[in-house]
Amino acid sequence: MRYDSITDAIGNTPLLRIAPAVHGLRNIDLYAKLELLNPFGSVKDRAAWNMTRPDLAEAAERGSQIVELSSGNTAKALALIAGLHGLGFKSVTNRMRVPEIKELLLLLGAQIEELPGQTECLDPTNADDPLTQFHRMLSEPGSDYLHTDQYYNERNADAHATGTGPEIVRDLGGRAPDWFIACIGTAGSSSGVARVLRAHNPDVEVVGLVAQKSDFIPGIRNIDEIQEVGLFDPLVYRTIDAVTSDEAIDGMLALVRRSGVLSGPTGGAAYFGALRYLRPVDAQLTQRRTAVFIVCDRIESYLSYIRKRRPELFGGKAERNTVATLSDEEVGAATTIDIETAQQWIAQENPLIVDLRSPFAYAALHIEGSVNIVDELFEELVRGGLPFSKRRPVLLACPVGEKSVKYAAVLTRLGHPDVRSLSGGIVAWRDAGAELVRE
Repeated sequence: MRYDSITDAIGNTPLLRIAPAVHGLRNIDLYAKLELLNPFGSVKDRAAWNMTRPDLAEAAERGSQIVELSSGNTAKALALIAGLHGLGFKSVTNRMRVPEIKELLLLLGAQIEELPGQTECLDPTNADDPLTQFHRMLSEPGSDYLHTDQYYNERNADAHATGTGPEIVRDLGGRAPDWFIACIGTAGSSSGVARVLRAHNPDVEVVGLVAQKSDFIPGIRNIDEIQEVGLFDPLVYRTIDAVTSDEAIDGMLALVRRSGVLSGPTGGAAYFGALRYLRPVDAQLTQRRTAVFIVCDRIESYLSYIRKRRPELFGGKAERNTVATLSDEEVGAATTIDIETAQQWIAQENPLIVDLRSPFAYAALHIEGSVNIVDELFEELVRGGLPFSKRRPVLLACPVGEKSVKYAAVLTRLGHPDVRSLSGGIVAWRDAGAELVRE
């Protein structure tokens, strides 16, 4: 096929039938919508193009800069679109968590501005958060920026209501699948596709997948974070299930090794979550049914993410003292401490307070006297054994207390006699009116 512009190649991605010998379902045909084959490499190509296209001419005339609160695939697609039209692009975030994405954005000429957000994601209800303040400034009428605003822009979902969804129906012979399984990030693809599928079949079951609390899967939010997304509507989904990063990598490996699909972890999460949901249903069926999931992007950008969690895949040794190796019993046995008790304990025992948030969140507000060791670095430290003396108690704090309790369990396993996790994290400390200081 011949195109006059690379953007003409966005969409019309293949719908691949996964071999039954791979997934093991007897009565369900499982299909993967291969969004990784969009020209910029992900499902976000559709949204990025749909959000910018109506305003590009005016933006070019004004010499505007495209700006988005993104540290992933949306930023990558927008940077490329901006370059095509002689515009600059700025990615605003408080944490670039995937090194390859950051390096690629810099290679594409993007500016990256990391603001000192108080939590890991945009929280529009927190008026004091610098990331929220910047978002509101961008959204004001007359802004000099072309702000695509992926979390609230209906053109995000419309890109899938006019493209991805109709393509699925077309490739299934004019009918909707019985199940649609989708990971939830901005909620654009899941809500847009669901709108089209239910117009053809109101009984389509939409299964939303989120990351397990305190876990990280690129492109997916956890159950608390999705509540902050303007496009998210819980009524779209029949159910919402959580997937761990370990399960996402398992699903990814199955797609890569057995189906030849170079999926990233998000597609792996969709595949793993689809099978977990469909297997009990499949056993009860007497007629054939159809299910579709989305492979959002490619594996190449996540090699460091995978290597960190599965070093044995790259010839390294499996790690023993990591969060991923904890049992539910170990996590449940870790000591947590509420705000009032923590304040008393700090005054009496002077524990070492370790803030596990990003440096930008720490710089914005933190407990006085605490030290900042970002969670990824902290995990590297504990792999070598206890990083602190056993003689001094330790208080761990993270945004909402979900990561810190797991690291408290790891330190307990390593033999620390008195390590505690701040229940509710820095958010609960702030909401209780306890004192926080700025760097």
